[in-house]
Amino acid sequence: MEIEKLQDRTNVEKLTTVLYPVLFGIFIAVLWQTQILHKILGTDTFTLPLPGRIISIIGDNHATILKNVGATLIVALGGLTAGSLFGYLLGIISTAFPKWGAGGLTVVSAFNAVPIIAIAPILNNLTKDFSKDANTRSMLAKMLVVMITCTVAMSINAYRGLTELKPFSLDLMQSFAASKLEIFFKLRVPNSVPYIFTALRVSVPACVISALVSEYFAEYIIGVGRQIRENIVLAQYATAWAYIFVACAIGIIMYLILLTLEGILLKGRR
Repeated sequence: MEIEKLQDRTNVEKLTTVLYPVLFGIFIAVLWQTQILHKILGTDTFTLPLPGRIISIIGDNHATILKNVGATLIVALGGLTAGSLFGYLLGIISTAFPKWGAGGLTVVSAFNAVPIIAIAPILNNLTKDFSKDANTRSMLAKMLVVMITCTVAMSINAYRGLTELKPFSLDLMQSFAASKLEIFFKLRVPNSVPYIFTALRVSVPACVISALVSEYFAEYIIGVGRQIRENIVLAQYATAWAYIFVACAIGIIMYLILLTLEGILLKGRR
């Protein structure tokens, strides 16, 4: 009986966790569409277009928007993959050399304090000689920005996952005369998997944000972030808001995919 009550309480908590944000979003959308939000903020429908107008722009320009979405996804996913792999490698190196590993990760963490808006222009200049193709140079620079953003979270969490083992598990493996490679692949790596998803929970939203910001300064004019900037400069606020909506959708969808994968792969481990 107690187990059934606990299960019902868990199901209610899961429902309310999703339901409350959705209801709040609907409430804001209603205020927005009825222009009550405009009166509260003291603005007009030119600078803050109605949701209906924004949705119609997305529908009318879906081909162009999808092209820019594709460019942004390449940057975000490419940088996320490279940053996560490099961050995990740093975690492995820090685990293998514990005397300076923790200190080295502290230095790596300092990169997280550098604003993206400062890194992007510098990397654009550093990659000017990489290729004669402006699109190739621009893609590389933007991916490097995203990679730097995603490396820190993965390196710290990977180090924790590889070193914070369950009590006596390492002693048990050593008592069986397990080699360092066996301990690494059979104990440390499986133990680090939940920490990897913890890092990805931070890195996935960060990779979208850093990709959008890096596109502001990119040499090649393509991507959702660049379209937001260009349309604001041209005072096309409705189109800019359409791309803002699309950017939010990209982040939400990627995060939901991550949570789905985490639920499948770590079922019963959380």
